[in-house]
Amino acid sequence: MKKKIAIIGSGFSSLAAAACLAKEGHEVHVFEKNNGLGGRASQTIVDGFIFDMGPSWYWMPEVFENFFLHFGKKTSDFYDLVRLNPSYTVVFSKGDIVDLPANYEELKALFEQLEAGAGANLDLFLAEAEYKYKVGMQEFVWKPGTSIMEFADLRVVTSLFKLDMLTSVSSQVCKLFKNEKIRKILEFPVLFLGATPEKTPALYSLMNYADIKLGTWYPIGGMHKIVEGMVSVGRDLGVNYHTNHAVDAINVNGGIAQSIKIGDAKVTFDYLVAGADYEHVEQNLLPPAARMYDFKYWDSRTMAPSSLLFYLGLKKKMTGVHHHTLFFDADFKKHALEIYESPQWPTDPLFYMCVPSITDESVAPEGCENVFLLLPLAPNLKDDHELREKYFDLMCDRVFDVFGYDIKDNILFKRSFCVDDFTSEYNAYKGNAYGLANTLKQTAFLKPKLRSDKVSNLFFTGQLTSPGPGMPPSIISGQVVSKMICENIKKSFG
Repeated sequence: MKKKIAIIGSGFSSLAAAACLAKEGHEVHVFEKNNGLGGRASQTIVDGFIFDMGPSWYWMPEVFENFFLHFGKKTSDFYDLVRLNPSYTVVFSKGDIVDLPANYEELKALFEQLEAGAGANLDLFLAEAEYKYKVGMQEFVWKPGTSIMEFADLRVVTSLFKLDMLTSVSSQVCKLFKNEKIRKILEFPVLFLGATPEKTPALYSLMNYADIKLGTWYPIGGMHKIVEGMVSVGRDLGVNYHTNHAVDAINVNGGIAQSIKIGDAKVTFDYLVAGADYEHVEQNLLPPAARMYDFKYWDSRTMAPSSLLFYLGLKKKMTGVHHHTLFFDADFKKHALEIYESPQWPTDPLFYMCVPSITDESVAPEGCENVFLLLPLAPNLKDDHELREKYFDLMCDRVFDVFGYDIKDNILFKRSFCVDDFTSEYNAYKGNAYGLANTLKQTAFLKPKLRSDKVSNLFFTGQLTSPGPGMPPSIISGQVVSKMICENIKKSFG
């Protein structure tokens, strides 16, 4: 039976849910508070520069391909993918720069140069990571996380031990590798998961398999091309997208969400999907009696980092620079502690530089460069202009020291984005950038639930719930929620 379904927010999870629900014949409306679709994957175009405001790493390409295949499409129908080589660059110091080759045999040879026997150990490490990736992506991420009984299947229980849920990424890496550079390279992918490598379950070495074996990719035209493709699929199926429609309240009566308030308007529906920030929806849109989690619960959650971001249009090309560069020319552990253990603005931070115009000429005017700087921060920190500029100067000085390029002398356009902006633009809890941390106590059925147990027709999706943060998990989250709703509708009508 056809139902009217309202979706709050237009991030990857919301767009995925919208398209899947429309494919099943339902009337779907997506309400976005901002003037563009995509949530944190929004786009800014100014003076010939095209800036992706959010994600810049394209990993797990099969998740995107499988999503579009569900609708009889391919990623190539919407954008051209290129595999980056090198995958990324790591700066350990001014004279110590390592390019990570896309070719696996070349990467093994590089590791072997850094440490005798590291090539063979990388084979062992990635064999385990591949197992975790395949079990994780084929089994765990598709479970809605409603109950521990989802994991009662003997095969899954047996896998839990092979997945190293009770050991850490750091302990697994350190067991096989002694070289500090190798350790930093292999611990890097979990840095944004919300805990130090010492406290991140070794399950997440699956990220290394995604990184090293599946590769780092880029869609020509920018990451927003993914959003455009998902919106196109939904629109062809009849999804209605409403931008500049901020939801002010959810009206609940008798345990059923009956309408949402948007300005002076009231929108009724049969089912409601909250793809906006989970804490915001619960604490600010729902009446108290309809909330599953209270302030104390949310305040006790471990959030993934926030970030200080700079979007820069530069009038002169850079040389000797690749698409992704990680500046690890500082104390790795100290910065991690200042994010996760003793929250504060970092003493001597690591940071990341993305230069998509190196790969894609379309995102900058001829002869110019499009640059994105990201410095990971603890969430909920004081945020002001002076602090932003202090760290901008620091990052620019480090770029100049390593590559001899004066960013500040070549600026045509500059915009910063930090904790306060994540809060105001996306209603992000404590100004987080990446959702809920993937710690052992916040994994699978220990995450906030996809379905409300207080409001029968309310479902949640996105990076604060299962399976977690990142583009691929968010897309899967939307697919899982759409399936749950469709099953509920069928059950209700026998």
